[in-house]
Amino acid sequence: MKFINFTVVKFSVLLVLGILTAYFLPITTFLLNYLLLLLLGVYGLWLWARKQLIQNIYFGVATYLCFFAIGYFSYQMRMPQFQPNHYTRITSENTPTLLQLKIAQTLKPDKYNLKYFTTVNAINGVPTNGKILLNISKDSLTKFVFPDEMLLVYTPILEISKPLNPHQFDYSSYLKSLGVYNQLRISENDILKTKKGSKTLKGIAQNLRAGIIEKLQNTKLKTDERAIIQALVLGEKKDIDKNLYDEYAAAGAVHILAVSGLHVGILYIILAFLFKPLLRWKYGVFFQAILIVLLLWGFALLSGLSPSVTRAVTMFSFFALAKLFNRESNSINTLFLSFLTLLIINPLWLFQVGFQLSYLAVFFIVWLQPLFYKIGYSKYWVLRKVWAIVSVTICAQIGVFPLSLYYFHQFPGLFLLTNIVVLPFLTVLMCGGILIVVLTSLNSLPDWFAEMYNFLIEGLNGFIHWVATQDEYLFQNIHFSTLKVLGAYLLIVALALFFTKMNYQRLVSSLLAFSVLITIYIYDELSTSTNQLVVFQRSKQTLIGYKSRQHFMVFKNDSTKNISDTYPIKSFITAVNINTYSEEELPKLFRYKDKNILVLDSLGIFPNHQITHTLLLTNSPKINLNRIIDSLKPKQIIADGSNYFTYVKRWEKTCKLKKLPFCHTAKQGAFPIE
Repeated sequence: MKFINFTVVKFSVLLVLGILTAYFLPITTFLLNYLLLLLLGVYGLWLWARKQLIQNIYFGVATYLCFFAIGYFSYQMRMPQFQPNHYTRITSENTPTLLQLKIAQTLKPDKYNLKYFTTVNAINGVPTNGKILLNISKDSLTKFVFPDEMLLVYTPILEISKPLNPHQFDYSSYLKSLGVYNQLRISENDILKTKKGSKTLKGIAQNLRAGIIEKLQNTKLKTDERAIIQALVLGEKKDIDKNLYDEYAAAGAVHILAVSGLHVGILYIILAFLFKPLLRWKYGVFFQAILIVLLLWGFALLSGLSPSVTRAVTMFSFFALAKLFNRESNSINTLFLSFLTLLIINPLWLFQVGFQLSYLAVFFIVWLQPLFYKIGYSKYWVLRKVWAIVSVTICAQIGVFPLSLYYFHQFPGLFLLTNIVVLPFLTVLMCGGILIVVLTSLNSLPDWFAEMYNFLIEGLNGFIHWVATQDEYLFQNIHFSTLKVLGAYLLIVALALFFTKMNYQRLVSSLLAFSVLITIYIYDELSTSTNQLVVFQRSKQTLIGYKSRQHFMVFKNDSTKNISDTYPIKSFITAVNINTYSEEELPKLFRYKDKNILVLDSLGIFPNHQITHTLLLTNSPKINLNRIIDSLKPKQIIADGSNYFTYVKRWEKTCKLKKLPFCHTAKQGAFPIE
């Protein structure tokens, strides 16, 4: 399939390049004005070139530059510094402010707080815009707040904390990809006034979903089974038990718990089958496409218009409309048209994991599945259907494999078995789940039907549990860098093109891609083989890690055994490509790169006349730091997370007077000793 000849594919690539350029090379407002003038010049060139009878290279160059510029400016203009009314330009952090908020989205709560995305409509009476994360203490709350509700609060705007240990999940960067740059932490006492705001489509969808979930809680559905149906049909995952969710992830079936292209695709097939009789009419194709699109968006509304389902429904809406105009042969063209449209609407979606995985999976299914299907074609109907599921699963897994390793660092070896069983089962569960939701909404769900659905979900969960317990088939803690992702996709595309049409040029390209991937692996081994000593941040515990090439040793001050699978060690081991691991009791003195590192614990005993480069304070020792500094003359002092904050503040003042570098890991994060 010569998909690269499709114009929309080229436009999409240029748009993505523009967005990525704006992400990695942001500019100031001053330069942006000059680039806008340049864009107008390019647009003028395009207008001139398109009027020529015989098109030349200038028309093509101007067109591509326009799409590159659209990507660049659409991303750049969404940054707070280019929005004059954004709340970050009107107020400063940590200063109490009168804020008028509107609840935009309800999030999964943590142990202590209810969480919401809100829009900041005004600050001290000045109209503003921009999204902010709102945390409301559970202990203080007597009534819940709902989407589209308005709140008047008086509280400081706070920074979203960066991770305190290396290679940890950066929640602040994740929120920035959603357009959220700050947070609020309040109790109910900080809410001065509440009122109903103007209704929005997304707010109506979320409140409708919340009402259905409340009704589901009063049915015969069991807790785990109800959580699964909420995830399958309503896109609500917050009630799924963590252990159950981890089992689905280990079995390679976690994708069925998030309403996405898979669920929308199944629903699309079901609707196309139900409305097939319409094709007998003269305008039946038109009515079928319109009904399918309307019902798909109704399903999106029912599931709360989450980003994943909105993407999927948009994608399949384009497929439905393409079918209406007899454009089925250009599936990749249609796919990229939806991709282009969504990124023009919101370029920030490009940096969301779900967006990346969903489009890669569908792209490889559309591209490679016909080839795989021909290879395993059988004259027997049952075998053809089984092979169709297998080929779709393999193609989707090929598409997302490198990126999944990069983000999740694990690979479920039994994914094929899981999907062969689950995918046919999922169609039944989707149909039954939608029926249950509709009947529950009408207050007419029969108990026998709920109990039958309980039985089906219990069977699915039992199978998932069995697969997840096959530990030898779950490959975890796999190091996979950005370069490896790029190299892996280069090899996958080269091999796919070679097996599509075998010739000498494509064989050479495949061998070159394979050589590039091997080179990347060698480079990664060399770049991660350096030595390193790190004082980690962990509350009430001292952890020091020593990395020597591919071996990692952890020194700790308690008797806890094997903490390699706990925070913050697990992600560090994976990120720096560790092969062997060990643990030792924390010594009183380290020697690293000809530097002495003295560990001072709660006893506060230190040697006299010991030349010390770094002094590490642990477990709140009762010491006279002035006297220790005069005696040991350290070059720097570190206090880890095992110390009382009152002690740390006193030590910090002392070091400031002595003009001595001081680091508190609970505030500044893990400290690498050079």
